[in-house]
Amino acid sequence: MTDHRIAPDLIAAHNQSRAASQAADYHALGEHLSRRGIDIETVTRKVSAFHVAVPSWGVGTGGTRFARFPGIGEPRRIFDKLADCAVINELTRATPGVSLHIPWDKADPAELLAAAKAYGLHFDAMNSNTFSDAEGQSLSYKFGSLSHADAGTRAQAVEHNLECIEIGRAIGSKALTVWVGDGSNFPGQSHFTRSFERYLASMGDIYAALPDDWRLFSEHKMYEPAFYSTVVQDWGTSYLIASTLGPKAQCLVDLGHHAPNVNIEMIVARLTQFGKLGGFHFNDSKYGDDDLDAGSVDPYRLFLVFNELVDAEHHGITGFDPAHMIDQSHNVTDPIESLISSANEIRRAYAQALLVDRDALDGYQDENDALMASDTLKRAFRTDVEAILAEARRREGGAIDPIAAYRKSGYRTKVGTERPAARAGGGGIV
Repeated sequence: MTDHRIAPDLIAAHNQSRAASQAADYHALGEHLSRRGIDIETVTRKVSAFHVAVPSWGVGTGGTRFARFPGIGEPRRIFDKLADCAVINELTRATPGVSLHIPWDKADPAELLAAAKAYGLHFDAMNSNTFSDAEGQSLSYKFGSLSHADAGTRAQAVEHNLECIEIGRAIGSKALTVWVGDGSNFPGQSHFTRSFERYLASMGDIYAALPDDWRLFSEHKMYEPAFYSTVVQDWGTSYLIASTLGPKAQCLVDLGHHAPNVNIEMIVARLTQFGKLGGFHFNDSKYGDDDLDAGSVDPYRLFLVFNELVDAEHHGITGFDPAHMIDQSHNVTDPIESLISSANEIRRAYAQALLVDRDALDGYQDENDALMASDTLKRAFRTDVEAILAEARRREGGAIDPIAAYRKSGYRTKVGTERPAARAGGGGIV
């Protein structure tokens, strides 16, 4: 039996009050799509089967380098986080996977498994942390971790990643995401080549310990906390890493880890073409790594990314199985509401991409008809697919309007009385 955080009868009553309108909207959209040669049921089934993992750290209130303003009922440790993650999945039916961050979420694996099972959740990719110092850590990562000049510090960072693998094996995870803040803040501070050689050697040790059915994701980031240079600064470097390490190593694309005008969808296409697209950290940005809610700033870019993913499915790319995860910081919203919204926006982009007339698009591209090729994409993007998203949620037991149902439940007020108020503190993204 699932331990429901949101009463099923509340969701049922919520859906009943909206059932007639939802049925009418779904029927109307189905007729419209039928005239375009699209079966709405096929699209709805695919959307229902599409899941995106939520980050354990995302259910807490984030912050900036300057300040953090705590929210009501913030989770205190991983089991509170899992309870909040369960709420998101109960309402959206899109997020049964939770991605853990060690050491933030370190706990007895048996207890983690029991809690996840009770909430109807499972664990997605593990995330290591060598970009900050943990309590009791003997050597500091102030000047790097996997690429550090000191062999002892590198060994400590490797050992931490091996621990993440062991925890992950015990709780059913199948992947490890490695992001490091290694780099430099001054010209001449680090030797570019030697730093990268040390990083590759350290990653090689981690790769050697990887179980046969696991994947290792290297994650690039243009800047922060190293503002002059970072060791893994772009997708090309990430590709070199994955190619050097072996077939179980792939590249993870965080949508916020790029300069504002970078063509991320082309990066997705390149990594897909050469079998090295491991997955995504979904979020949005205006200037850099802003960690904003997915689809909040540039929903068309999110759609164009999914256009590449659906194109790969359409053309039957061998071994194509990217992981989908959210990675956001919620500073001024209820984190649960932001994650509900983001999961729905990610599904929206997927549904819209499924509406693209692939045969027509291929033809226009071969004929160099730039205008009609662009219009083919825009026609799919402009289609309001909300009725499909709502129907997918309703059929799986979720809410037709998940944020309205969440607010009706009073969950935030309830946990606010159960969890001690957090004190305002200094900076820190998470």
